[in-house]
Amino acid sequence: MRKLIGSMVGLAAATLLVACGGGGGSPGDTPESYTITLRAAKTSLPLNVARYPAGIGVDAPFTTTLYVSAKKGDAPIPGGEDVFACNTAYGLDSGPLYYLDGKSEHETEVDDGQGGKVKVPNAYRNITLGANAGGNSFHFHAGNQAGVATITCSVHDPRANREVSASVEVTVGGGAGTGMAASIRGVAQHDTLGTQGNASNLRTSAAISAYVWDDANQPIPANGKPNVQVTIVGSRAAGAPALGARLLAGAQQGSTVQVSTTGGVGLFSLSSGPNRGPILLELKTDRRDNDVSNGIQDEVRHLLVVWAVDGVASTPLSLASASFDVPNATPFGVVLSATGGRAPYSWTALDALPTGLSLSSAGVLQGTPRVPPGTYVVRVRVTDALDSVADATVTLKITGPLAPPLVFTASAITAEQNLPFSYALTASGGVPPYTWTALGPMPAGLTFSGAGVITGTPTAVGAYSIAVRVTDSAGTSVTQNLAFTVEAP
Repeated sequence: MRKLIGSMVGLAAATLLVACGGGGGSPGDTPESYTITLRAAKTSLPLNVARYPAGIGVDAPFTTTLYVSAKKGDAPIPGGEDVFACNTAYGLDSGPLYYLDGKSEHETEVDDGQGGKVKVPNAYRNITLGANAGGNSFHFHAGNQAGVATITCSVHDPRANREVSASVEVTVGGGAGTGMAASIRGVAQHDTLGTQGNASNLRTSAAISAYVWDDANQPIPANGKPNVQVTIVGSRAAGAPALGARLLAGAQQGSTVQVSTTGGVGLFSLSSGPNRGPILLELKTDRRDNDVSNGIQDEVRHLLVVWAVDGVASTPLSLASASFDVPNATPFGVVLSATGGRAPYSWTALDALPTGLSLSSAGVLQGTPRVPPGTYVVRVRVTDALDSVADATVTLKITGPLAPPLVFTASAITAEQNLPFSYALTASGGVPPYTWTALGPMPAGLTFSGAGVITGTPTAVGAYSIAVRVTDSAGTSVTQNLAFTVEAP
């Protein structure tokens, strides 16, 4: 009996401690229970479509500071580590939390793109904060998604043995997009399709997603109506890639289908025809009412190309960069080569070649260069029989002078009075063609052409000295005195 009374006394004492706040367990408030507040410096942020990093200050409009504090009764709660727990509770997939306190554990060192390193703050979905004078601060950063984010912080009340929390809402981009289509883009599951009956057993259809965004770069909302129209454009004549190709969307099939978007994305498929080549798709949406079934009044348009091929090579087409030493003003020739793919190959120069050189479709690079010495880099492309392409650079190191020296040596010329006369001057070296000029008067009855030809019937006997200049196509010129004699018959 004495032992039972002792136990009852102990139980009564424990209950008294709880009531006085000495041991925890009571869910009710006490005069010294914890309270928590959370506020944001800015509760409305612009959309961060350019993905600017988080920061503090006037140059960081996409970041807001959040202040959390708690009290024990009327006094700040005691300080300590990991007192507050905060997280983005719901509302936005994008929009992380940041410490922005400069501590190394909250930053990551990355390359700055210029050979150095830079520290960037880490993003978090939830964070923990210590209490200093009963409070602390952290940051919320806007992403490229419009909406309302609910951020919640909590603190543990040891007297009541419970979590006390507070929330604040931050609106990003006004909370929603405009709902008016501004852009549309198609993305194919596969860049290429096999033609119908292809020998390589390639897939002959591909799923395609049509993405539709509004002015705020937000997905167009679904309205229960078709808001994307897709059409196969181009010739359907024999041999054309579009011949026999068709679009598929549920019960629809043909050259045009209309689909609705979910989350701003519409789905359809493209099935190839028997011919290889590019199949051009035209995707449209209607900015006016987000509905293409009643006619397109304010068109927003995008073109998408999907290639149909007969097969694939056992190894991919590859083209390695090459470098050649090329003497100036000297005949040169080399045959470019590719690996993989399927022969025959066809070659094209994507940049202008140095003057005097050319690239044939068979890959023969040849000619006589006549350019200032230096290094010339030219992009070339090879296309194989399956229409696969590979690009590479060809470096031409051209050495030596632009051309041999321009030379003009005039012999003494003799003509007979009153008899028809013709004589052609010649030059060598330089960069042909040449242009000739007489710098003084010709003997009476004779003319001098730009091609360096003296013609006519001289009428006056005498000895003449005529200055003649020859100029090549590079602008180099040489002047000589021409000794010309007209003799009597």
